[in-house]
Amino acid sequence: MLAVLTDRSTKKIIVTLEDQRGKTVSGSTIRRVIKKKRVWKRIRKSLKNKRDEEEFRKKQEEIRELEKRREKGEIDVQYFDGAGFNETPCVPYAYQPKGEYIEITPAKGQTLNVLGFMNKDNDFTPYVFECTINTDVVIACFENFIDKINQETHVIMDNAPVHKSNKFLSCLPEWGKKGLHVVFLSAYSPELNLIEILWRKIKYEWLPFTAYVSFKALIKCVEDILINFGSQYFIEFA
Repeated sequence: MLAVLTDRSTKKIIVTLEDQRGKTVSGSTIRRVIKKKRVWKRIRKSLKNKRDEEEFRKKQEEIRELEKRREKGEIDVQYFDGAGFNETPCVPYAYQPKGEYIEITPAKGQTLNVLGFMNKDNDFTPYVFECTINTDVVIACFENFIDKINQETHVIMDNAPVHKSNKFLSCLPEWGKKGLHVVFLSAYSPELNLIEILWRKIKYEWLPFTAYVSFKALIKCVEDILINFGSQYFIEFA
């Protein structure tokens, strides 16, 4: 089992050494030893223990084959998903003058919802909403996106309830006739949906801290990133 080390863990190590060996060790010494083996970074949530590994591998291989066809120019492969942005920062850290503090008021009541289609060439088609996302909104995005495709397109997406509703599923045959085919991921496999990387980049790297001053500022900063994705902002896929 992986041991998680925090500042509190460091203090516990110091106390243990003093009790068991009668030695006094500074916190900086302990942290220096730890850094040789570990790096300080954000702990991520994972659903790997819930998924069917065989189904995951099958879907992974299916997507790999689709990407090979995309590289040959035979088809396009798009990754679809949505993300919500509010005034509470995901990374609440910032350089601040000594003795002073930057204070923001959490306001989760307002959320900017972004749905989007993205491929590995950094081609991105976003849809921005301040309303609740339901099946009708998702269908409207797909209907609009279909008018933009110019070749057979496979859309990778997860199994969210709005994606698997009867109303959404009833649209698949007609979309298939127009050249758009939906590929649902295996359960608990968010890492197979590459657009998740985009949402993480926006929330944890690209959004400036000033975006959280107000909801208006947040909208402006998010839209600036969405507009300039592929030029000023881009992802290098392996």
